[in-house]
This record gives sequence, structure tokens and C-alpha cells, in this order.
Amino acid sequence: MSPEMIGIAGILMLLLLLAIGTPIGVGLGLVGLGGLALLISPEAAVIKIGVVTFETISRYELGVLPLFLLMAHLCFAAGASRDFFSAAAAFLGHRRGGLALASIGGCAGFGAISGSSLATVATISSVALPEMRRAGYAPGFATGALAAGGTLGSLVPPSGALIVFGIIAEQSIGKLFAASIIPAATQALFYMATISLLCLWKPELGPRAQRLTWRERMPALRSIADVALLIVFVIGGLMIGWFTPTEAASVGVLGALLLWAFRGGFTLAAFQNALSTTLRTTGMIYVVIIGAILFATFISVSEVTEHLAQLVISSHASPTVAIIVMALVLLLLGSFLDGLALMLLTTPIFLPIAEQLGMSPIWFGIFLVRTMEIGFVHPPLGLNVYVIHSMAKDIPLGTIFRGIIPFLTADFLHLALLIAVPALTLWLPGVLGA
Repeated sequence: MSPEMIGIAGILMLLLLLAIGTPIGVGLGLVGLGGLALLISPEAAVIKIGVVTFETISRYELGVLPLFLLMAHLCFAAGASRDFFSAAAAFLGHRRGGLALASIGGCAGFGAISGSSLATVATISSVALPEMRRAGYAPGFATGALAAGGTLGSLVPPSGALIVFGIIAEQSIGKLFAASIIPAATQALFYMATISLLCLWKPELGPRAQRLTWRERMPALRSIADVALLIVFVIGGLMIGWFTPTEAASVGVLGALLLWAFRGGFTLAAFQNALSTTLRTTGMIYVVIIGAILFATFISVSEVTEHLAQLVISSHASPTVAIIVMALVLLLLGSFLDGLALMLLTTPIFLPIAEQLGMSPIWFGIFLVRTMEIGFVHPPLGLNVYVIHSMAKDIPLGTIFRGIIPFLTADFLHLALLIAVPALTLWLPGVLGA
């Protein structure tokens, strides 16, 4: 069997393993090991595992992942998790659909702490959904806005998905964070425009809440001032070159500890819980990263990507057509794979093709995460939808998925905009020299 056929067989085997529920890190590692054993010999494959494992866990830049995770858990412990929605609701709640608009703002703000779509939708929904239901919001409209808004957690820096992509693709995490700012902002604006248009069409979807005075709004604004200042200092310092990614994450952890002490409520038990949660999550992600690197090595040795790239080039397809085809494949795979599995499966295959077509790997990383985000809300998997359903079991899944449809339309339009105008992604890193 030729190397490229072994590579294709390995991809199909990985899809099968994921379909039957094999953990993504284990599946990637097994396919990578088996493929390398066939291509270069079993002994060389085993040696390669040892080398990859040692090189991965000893990489200095990999420390950014557990540190940003710890920063997030310390901010949670300090009680900062719900403040962003409350602040946004104080300023927007009196408008038609104002609480839905506030949920988008809350998701964007909280995403800058958590770096996770699922954590964002779970936390903001626990606060925003009861408020919207008390205000008489249509269930599908409210849950659709929350499920869509939660996807911002995967793109707003410090995004865990972008960190993992940067490590796997060997790209600058600082550049990826800078590149994500404008796409994340425009994504939030697209969602807010969708909410406004829906409420203009059917005002009963999102009734107005009571308007607060400026005196009543200020406490809500002060409640997020310290966390917002920490986020701006850490992410801004990283993007303009004050810190390396690992230094920025370290400063973030120290700042979160000081914030927790300033707010009060610090206990040794809560600190130990934050540490243990961080370590458990980090261990899982490290296994996934090691497996992904093994899989990427196997794909590279099999020369599958070179053959696919030559096939695309020989067909004289434009880069735009090629990226649209990639987007369709990603959306199809996103119907049954979770976001991390989708990214780790496709990056070793699609990134070399994109680079041979002259596309920036930084732009591709944002495109990949943005497409991956859509998988969090489109059926049948739609993990964000199931998170919300678990918190509001009286709202049928069908109602939530129907409520998602206008926001999916906004997602596709926004993705098309990012493809058509790469400068939206690449301009800020160029200006900052990140």
C-alpha cells in the first residue's frame, strides 16, 4: 500500500474511533503510532512517541495553557463570573431585546476570562436565562441568543482553542490573539444586529425591561472594572510586546490572585480546588496535544497533504474556492465531532494546503476556530444547545434549535466576510507588530 493510501486509511480510522466514542487524545495517538509503524517501522514509531512526548511537555511556551486556565479559575473564585452580564444588562436592558443584547456582551466579556465556549454559555446562561424568562422573552429567542453568544468564548483572547492551535501549528500565540480581536468584535456585532432586527420584526420576542438611572448603573460598572483592567493589561501587554505569552499568563495569575484578595473571600480550600481543576484540565489537554502532534507527524510522513495540495493546484481552483470547500467540510464534520476534535483532526491536513495556496497560517487559525464555533450551535451535535437544555429542561430541544436559525444565518454571513476580507484578521497583528 502506498504511503498516501495509508494516510487516507489512517484518517478514516480516526473518524471511526471518534464515532464510537474513543477519547480524542487516545484516538489521535493510536492512529499516529499505527501509521508511523507501517511507514517507518514499529521500533522507530515507538522512539518517535518518546521524543514527541518529551519535547512537548518540556516546551517553555506550553506553560501558557495551564497558567491562563489557572487565571480563569482564580477569577471564577473571586466571583467575577456573573458580573459582565449584570453590567451589560444595566445599560441595555431597557431596550427591545436588551437582555439578549446584554447576554452577548456578557459572553464576550466572560470569554476573556474563560477562553472556553462551553464554560461561557453555561455561566452566562445560569444568570441571563432566568432574567429573560422573568421578563417574558420568547424561550427560543432567549436560548438562541445565549447559545450563539457562548461561541464567543472560543475566539475572544485568551482563547484556549487559539492557544492549542498555536502550539500544534507552531504559530505565535500573541499574533493569534491580536488577529482574533476584530473578528470577535464583528461577530458580537452581527449577533446584536440579528437581535435588533428580530425585535424590530416581532417586538414581543424581547420586551423592554425597566430603565435604570445612572446612579443605579454605576455599581454594576464598578463590579467589572478590576477584572476588565486585568484583562486589558494582560492581553494588551502581550499584543504590544510587553510580555511573552507565558509571561502574560504569569502576570494574569498574579493579578487574579491580587484581585481575589482585594475582593475578599480567599480561602486555602478554594485555592486548592482552583489548582486541582486546572491540573486535571491541563493533563487532559496535554494528552490531546501529544496525540495531535503524533497524528500530524504521521500525516506529514504519508505525504497526503502534499498530494491534496497538488490536486487543488492542478485543478486551478482559486484560494477562495478552496477555502470555501474546506469550510463546507469543516461544517459537515462539525455535525458529529466536538470543536477540539475537529480542529486537531483537520489542522494537519488543511493547514499545509492553505499555506501552499498562499494563505496566512494566522488567518487560517482564526478561520478554523470561527468555523469550529459554528459547530457548537448547529444540529445535530450543537454542544452549546445541550448545555442550555440541561439548565432548562422544560424548553424542548427543537425550540432551542429553531431559535438558533437566525444566529446561524449571521454566523455564515460573518464567516463569508472573514473569507472575503482577510484584512479583518491580519490588519491588527500587522499594526501592532505582534
